[in-house]
Amino acid sequence: MEPMLAMLAEAPAAVPGARPVPQVLEPPAPKVLGGLMDEVAHRRHRRTKRSRYLVAAAAALIIGGPVAAVAVTGGDEGGGRPVATGEPHPTSPAEDSFFEHMPEKVSGTDPTTRVGATVGMEKKAWGTHTVLELKNVKGPQKCRLVAVSKTGEEEVVTSWSVPKWGYGIEGSSHESAKAPLYVHGGAAMSREDIARFEVRTFDGERLVEIGA
Repeated sequence: MEPMLAMLAEAPAAVPGARPVPQVLEPPAPKVLGGLMDEVAHRRHRRTKRSRYLVAAAAALIIGGPVAAVAVTGGDEGGGRPVATGEPHPTSPAEDSFFEHMPEKVSGTDPTTRVGATVGMEKKAWGTHTVLELKNVKGPQKCRLVAVSKTGEEEVVTSWSVPKWGYGIEGSSHESAKAPLYVHGGAAMSREDIARFEVRTFDGERLVEIGA
């Protein structure tokens, strides 16, 4: 008991109102410090590796793209059966629209250029939706479809480039040249105001006229 009392007597007495002196922690031993550094390096390595996996997965999705959208429909017993949708269309959207959604079509063939064209039309609240089918046109050149009103007003409906092998060329040795060109377009003119269509080159040459 006496040694303890002696130690308390030697300890400095607390002064009223004095601020406590902070204790300074000793640095960890080299062995402990080395272990902490190894743990930090290990965790950083795990985070880097996980980030690489996430980047690789994202790249695979971007490159591969969505395979198919899946919709769920109700069955007889309330169950669901996945139905694959979004399958690739057998034709282009313009070609599909030309054959399936154009209630009116007008055609024409120029006796000099031998270019043939058919314009499908669909009335819209905003004007006239069109799809052009173009045949026997050779390139390279740039063309446009122009709608001409009954009063002579002109409006460019759509434009495109013709590759050197052309479109709708029967007997062509180039496989892509055999199929006609199908291209969407739209005019602010109402169907009743359109008198004719003209396919022109960017240089102003008229390739074919189609009466409407």
